[in-house]
Amino acid sequence: MTEEIKVALIGLDTSHTVEFVRRMQAPDCPPDQRAEGLCAATCLRFSTPFLDEDGLDARQRLLENWGVKVVTRFEEATAGCGAVMIEINDPARHLEYFTRCTALGRRIFLDKPLAGTLTDGRAIYKLARAQNTEFFSASSLRFVPQLTAACTAVPTPVFATMYGPLGHAPAGSSIVWYGVHTFEMLQRAMGRGAESIWVRKHATGLTAVVRYNNNRHAVVELNRDAWQYGGCLHDRQQAVPFVAETGRMYTDLLERVAEFFKGGPRPVLPEDTLEIMAMLDATQRSFDSGAEERLDG
Repeated sequence: MTEEIKVALIGLDTSHTVEFVRRMQAPDCPPDQRAEGLCAATCLRFSTPFLDEDGLDARQRLLENWGVKVVTRFEEATAGCGAVMIEINDPARHLEYFTRCTALGRRIFLDKPLAGTLTDGRAIYKLARAQNTEFFSASSLRFVPQLTAACTAVPTPVFATMYGPLGHAPAGSSIVWYGVHTFEMLQRAMGRGAESIWVRKHATGLTAVVRYNNNRHAVVELNRDAWQYGGCLHDRQQAVPFVAETGRMYTDLLERVAEFFKGGPRPVLPEDTLEIMAMLDATQRSFDSGAEERLDG
């Protein structure tokens, strides 16, 4: 039997920390939701605007019941770990902790979004290259089977529509923080090549038109209080719609994290993730200006 990889989790302000640990080692996790090969050993706790102390206390008790040691010192959290999952809801803290984690020489999964700003995202990308750090960052929506099936049916779309929620970030950009899910689906389907974005605000959120090279384009809808994800991919012969079923999304992502931590290839290239950050940045700038904004490459 292959020995489990001991994982250090950085951050307790996101429900993802709980959901990933549940699938690693909670006794009551359904067998079809369990991801094998990982064991959460430690979790670093600190405060952010995204969860109050009572919420952190509740999550700490739950993790401790599942055998995770929750600590407040980075060195203690990462000692003896075989890999790191940066699970911080506040994307403004991602660069800070990614920088600290690169010194460990371990593989890193950095939960979505890559960073709070495109500037920070570029800094993470450059640091990883300079330190030869193996990492990837992704939203779980990128791997839902319905999107994968649509991408198989329409591998080279000329047009796409995507929709998803626009959450309210307690700090920073809500577009970056929650719009990342929908733009990750878009980037998975369309690949690289986005050039500009024009946003129109409306009563429940925004509509963004994304222009690509080779005369391709896409429309992204982000809506408040509408928690469904989906879209439609078009080529010149067909249109293939999909609705994302999210019941296994954490397991689907965690299985890819496990394979990566075991030495497998990155499921998402950093260049793809950096383009997502550039799209989110252009969307926020267009939302603020009302004008079409080119991606800041």
